[in-house]
Amino acid sequence: MSLALSVRSAATVVADPVTISLLAAGNDPTTTKFANDLAKKFMAANPTITVKVETRPGGTDGDNLIKTRLATKTMNDVFLYNSGSLLQALNPDNQLVNLSDQPWAKLVTATFRQAAGTAKGLYGAPASSTFYGGVMYNKKVYAKLGLSVPKTWAQFISNNQKVKAAGLIPVLVSYGDTWTSQLFVLADFANVSKQASGWAAKYTANKAKYVDPPALAGFTYTQEIFSKQLMNRDFASLTNVNALKLLATGQAAHYPMITAVIGNVVQSNPDQVNDIGYFAMPTDAGTPQATVWEANGAYIPKSATGDKLVAAEKLLAFLNSPAGCDIQNTAGTVSGPYSISTCKVPGNAPALVADELKYQKAGQTGLALEFISPIKGPNLEKILVQVGSGISTAKVGAGLYDQNVVQQAQQLGLPGW
Repeated sequence: MSLALSVRSAATVVADPVTISLLAAGNDPTTTKFANDLAKKFMAANPTITVKVETRPGGTDGDNLIKTRLATKTMNDVFLYNSGSLLQALNPDNQLVNLSDQPWAKLVTATFRQAAGTAKGLYGAPASSTFYGGVMYNKKVYAKLGLSVPKTWAQFISNNQKVKAAGLIPVLVSYGDTWTSQLFVLADFANVSKQASGWAAKYTANKAKYVDPPALAGFTYTQEIFSKQLMNRDFASLTNVNALKLLATGQAAHYPMITAVIGNVVQSNPDQVNDIGYFAMPTDAGTPQATVWEANGAYIPKSATGDKLVAAEKLLAFLNSPAGCDIQNTAGTVSGPYSISTCKVPGNAPALVADELKYQKAGQTGLALEFISPIKGPNLEKILVQVGSGISTAKVGAGLYDQNVVQQAQQLGLPGW
């Protein structure tokens, strides 16, 4: 640890009034409320510090605003933003404050440290719960049909055939929202990582492809559900929201999905939200691994110095204190375990969160590819709609996607492309 870091950490008291700015994660009601609640409660606990909240656009406009402010050294003293590939695009080693010396830093999970840092340091504090990708399933349907949570793909197919025989929808497919077509591929990535150590690094270096095993599996799963007619007939038009209603009411058994959407069930079917469980994408290669989408982060730019830096660090520590964790629990629906041990999942969290925690405690998790590689082609969802609709095969679809990422990799200037 450098002397500079040691001195910075020791300065924990702001004696004179100081004002810092906080840039929210967007401008929608949920992110705005979270930022304002955080500022309000932090100021009550720290009367010498004033926090002014600013919102920003979402999507690409928000990304560009953050990049511009960092480049011109006009960034807010604290900003809330994604971890993973979007964070890496900010060149954190050169533009953000290394937080590795902060007391809370030793309490974060290894996967968050990977998603919010680099080999040179940790740059973010957790600012939300995680969410997982895999299969959401109806527990009452499983109990009625005497089914057990599958560990292998063959067991999953067997369960689906029994569900179909009972007159229910085995697997929900909702191409009315095309992004949902990606889950068999995206949620299988922790299994890919387990089977092929270092696959993400090889993929980033153009030395691994989706057209080859083990990454081909997700495309194959997508094709098989269609070819064996284990999906709903209205797959081309069904939306995510309506699919969740079918799952919650027991008209369907399975939905390959990210657990972040459980908040929609809380709104539409609150009495059935705890009938929905979660399991990791089954794999015949061994013990299934749950794919994790990591928490968002709170970051400090290097332009924050002196008392502003100390105040900003105090805000990040508060965010992951019991009071800050309470804000995270009440700002929205918790959809997965937290990335730091100080924050606890509330007792009223949806039941599927407990299922996710089992994988975390067993060490059977791995990050989604977007947190360990900057490469993701824009046409994946459209390609998988074709595969999942019987228009193209898994092998053809994977090959098309391998071609799709080339231009993006070249634009990023990655070596080997």
